[in-house]
Amino acid sequence: MKKNITILLFLIVGKLFAQVNIENRNWHNTDKAGLHTDEAYELLKNKKSTTVIVAVIDSGVDYEHEDLVGKIWSNPKEIPNNNVDDDGNGFVDDIHGWNFLGNTKGEMQDYACFEKVRMYRNLRDKYERLKTSQVKPEDKKEYEMYLELKNEIAKEVSEYQGYQKQNAQFPILVKYIPQAVGQILGKPNYTKEDLSKWKPNDEEGKELKMLAEAILNGELNLEVIEEQTEQVNAALKYQLNVDYNDRQFVDDNPNDFTQVKYGNNVVEGKDAFHGTHVAGIIAAIRKNNLGLDGVADNAQIMVLRAVPNGDEQDKDIALAIRYAVDNGAKVINMSFGKGYSPYQKEVYEALAYASSKDVLLIHAAGNDHNNIDVEPNFPTPLYSFQKEKLPLFMTIGASTKNVKKHLAADFSNYGKIQVDVFAPGKDIYSTVPQSAYKKYDGTSMAAPMVAGVAALLKSYYPGLSMLQIKNIILKTAKYYGRTKQLLPGTDKKVRFEEMSVTGGVVDLVEAVKMCEVEVGVKSLPKRDENKIIEIKDPIVK
Repeated sequence: MKKNITILLFLIVGKLFAQVNIENRNWHNTDKAGLHTDEAYELLKNKKSTTVIVAVIDSGVDYEHEDLVGKIWSNPKEIPNNNVDDDGNGFVDDIHGWNFLGNTKGEMQDYACFEKVRMYRNLRDKYERLKTSQVKPEDKKEYEMYLELKNEIAKEVSEYQGYQKQNAQFPILVKYIPQAVGQILGKPNYTKEDLSKWKPNDEEGKELKMLAEAILNGELNLEVIEEQTEQVNAALKYQLNVDYNDRQFVDDNPNDFTQVKYGNNVVEGKDAFHGTHVAGIIAAIRKNNLGLDGVADNAQIMVLRAVPNGDEQDKDIALAIRYAVDNGAKVINMSFGKGYSPYQKEVYEALAYASSKDVLLIHAAGNDHNNIDVEPNFPTPLYSFQKEKLPLFMTIGASTKNVKKHLAADFSNYGKIQVDVFAPGKDIYSTVPQSAYKKYDGTSMAAPMVAGVAALLKSYYPGLSMLQIKNIILKTAKYYGRTKQLLPGTDKKVRFEEMSVTGGVVDLVEAVKMCEVEVGVKSLPKRDENKIIEIKDPIVK
């Protein structure tokens, strides 16, 4: 019973609770620990704004969503559906962006292998028949990587096979848990209040209580279990399958960066849930009594589909970044990441190109509760071959409403050097395909919060550079650095300033006030926090 419950907790409780509960859907705009978006708009109500293009490099976006009407970028130089490259940029009928995960026949990639699986596959033929003693000295480092990848993949496959075997028991457990808890409490029809009074002393009891609460709240049910089962099966069939050809629906060689014209214009793709959720956080129509209020009221979303169900290809990301820059985006949201990157220099060159054009790159820190100063999460502002961070790159951790001890979401990555600032990323309600809405957790939700903030500031203060705006966002983050917070994934409390450069959470009101100072409208009012953040690195003056 213990093992079953633990797996349920890992696979379901930690990843899917937020999909059902829809209370307080706009907390990230209005709560004390949120962005204070509504308050910021009060300060801006007499100002005019200009449109800012935000590129969303993701799984695709439902550009016909009811809460995104008028919020999707349209290429002004392209005539729709005439099968002609009117603007001569090499992409035919790229009306709302581009799909780098497709071919000219209209076929599209959905699932992809993890990057470590692709890397292992490329090395397998060379080394699988060799003994260690037969490996050439010059190949030793590569061979060690091959063995590392082989062992890591085998371990993960074994874990998922275990999860798969458990899946058949999950529906039984959902029926069993209420009965078991009812017997323990001596009350078959127990209430939330009854559960709250139960104080189990052992770990199994605590896990049982957590699951019982989830079932009672409607957060754990057969629908959730079915969705998780699909994810486990997909991991084994596609993402961890070394023999799966994950590029069969894309007409290019992912290892040839000279081949740049491929894909199609079907930007919604096959599974646009993630990208649509991100887009809504940035730009959903405000105050229309639908769904949520997006952060930026005058932003348009450029849709760049480059993130499949699995790990993205470095080439697709590099080209998507360049497309965004060349077609007018001032902010690029990157809610994706991976632990391996075989073409780091090529991606770096694309990131540096964006920085050189004053385009701000916003990247999600990742959801593995890792210290990414130690455990890599690509892309990154500081590759091993760099001496200094890229100036126009921000990495965002996920924060919650609980400022007392859980300010950093338990899943969020962190890092005193690599993570710049935190933003709301827990229980975030936003748009999903077919004009629907759901709540999700993740640094994938925190990053578009900051992308929206950057777009909003650029919209109302167009004279400021994106570098100035980045610095303002960091300098005005609400400081929680001296508070003791739980380190994600642990029971250890540390100062919040140990988790990021700023030790803060993005504060749009204070950012607007500082923009006013930067453009010479007024002097900076006194802050009510106990510390004004002083940042020397990585801010560039």
